[in-house]
Amino acid sequence: MARILVIGAGMGGLATAARLATVGHRVTVCEAGPTHGGMLGQYQREGFRFDTGPTLLTLPAVYRDLMLKTGRTRLEDEVELLPVDPGSTHVLPDGTRFDLANASRAKVLRALDDALGQEAGRRWGELLERGRGVWEATRRPLLEEPLPDDPTPLHRDPYLPLKRRWPLGRPTATAAEVAERELRLPGLTSLLDEYALRFGFDPRRAPASLTSIPYMEQSFGVWYVTGGMRALADAVLRRCEQRRVELRFDAPVEGVLGDDRATGVLLADGSTLDADVVVADTRVRVLARPQPDATEGEQPAPGRFSVLLALRGARPPGTPHRTVVHAADRTAELDALFGPSARLYDRPTVQVLRPGDATLAPEGHETAVLTVTVPAAGQGPRQLPWSAAEADAYADAVLAHAAPGLRERVLWRELRTPADTERETGAPGGSVPGPALAGAGGAFLRAGNRTAFPGLYRVGGAAHPGGGLARVGMSATVTAELIGTP
Repeated sequence: MARILVIGAGMGGLATAARLATVGHRVTVCEAGPTHGGMLGQYQREGFRFDTGPTLLTLPAVYRDLMLKTGRTRLEDEVELLPVDPGSTHVLPDGTRFDLANASRAKVLRALDDALGQEAGRRWGELLERGRGVWEATRRPLLEEPLPDDPTPLHRDPYLPLKRRWPLGRPTATAAEVAERELRLPGLTSLLDEYALRFGFDPRRAPASLTSIPYMEQSFGVWYVTGGMRALADAVLRRCEQRRVELRFDAPVEGVLGDDRATGVLLADGSTLDADVVVADTRVRVLARPQPDATEGEQPAPGRFSVLLALRGARPPGTPHRTVVHAADRTAELDALFGPSARLYDRPTVQVLRPGDATLAPEGHETAVLTVTVPAAGQGPRQLPWSAAEADAYADAVLAHAAPGLRERVLWRELRTPADTERETGAPGGSVPGPALAGAGGAFLRAGNRTAFPGLYRVGGAAHPGGGLARVGMSATVTAELIGTP
């Protein structure tokens, strides 16, 4: 039985702790803040509750496996899991509106034909088929196995060989080129762009392998947890408690101890904890090896700006759970978000969530959350200071663009900027890491779970295989398997 110290009680840290405790290790989790869940926070006020991080779940099989392997129960025994149907409703700049069914490619393609013309379904279907090829080629090495010592094979984009005849005589290299040369319809371009923006990617730089993301979502479905995603974090915490994981909150870690290998951690109060293995679900330094952070000087990934709305009156029948209002001007949005200096675009791509969940609001009332991908917080290129006045003005613009009909029903609103995310989770600039992608010379891979310092491992969104609830759960599985049984 090894003594294992997990730094951070985010979903990656908790899932790793539960897996390791189940196979017989003695596990302690140290969390700098007062609560668990990391990005899966929740804001409560006057009987209203809102998720402040991820709001929907893809690939629930990852957490089904966690619950089965750590307690022999089904995920559905721990939380109420509901399919979102339709999976999403889309509003294009010209006013075109259509629903995309959940986990039904045939219905999706029919809806696109009806809304955008007879070629739309065929073109999107062909893209999803190539996305399936990317998924099959990368599922094991990019999601289910440790990052190889030589990741060179993952530097090559598996999308490229999947299309036999390329327009204009050369292979497509980026998601934007996929849209321009294969989709060739503004509405379909908006659909693909939304997947990139949701995870903080510039489609003009992201590799074509990003097409595996819409394939995965539209093939395996989108799910909602009753009570919000915080309920999933609570379920994983309960599993840690059942496995007798020691949980220490308000216990920030200053760094990892050890000369030749990890031997424990130094806490901010000056005390130390011994360990045979240390797992970091956050950035951490090795105290005996002062060195600049490997990411020093890099621009943080984009963050999220959210408007939490407490609404007077009940949710109207037939209201979609998720509506995506697409940007009025694609180029303006991308330049504002990824250009050389940060600025806010006032008619951006907005996700509007209005779950029909009676547990989130007092009887007869409704919640809504509007979310936009925005530059990170802080000073310097492509970062914003996020003053209160700036946030308030931007909330007005986003609401007017994406949901003007809700303004007269607003009881109150709460604004969440990347600065809030940074303060609560420690994520630099409040950035939200996206999933690892193959191709682009390895620029979109994440750091491996095993570090160069023996006995120190990484887990979570900044580690292989990247961000998003499903991938964070996969990261925990990979890390636990690397550490192994006693």
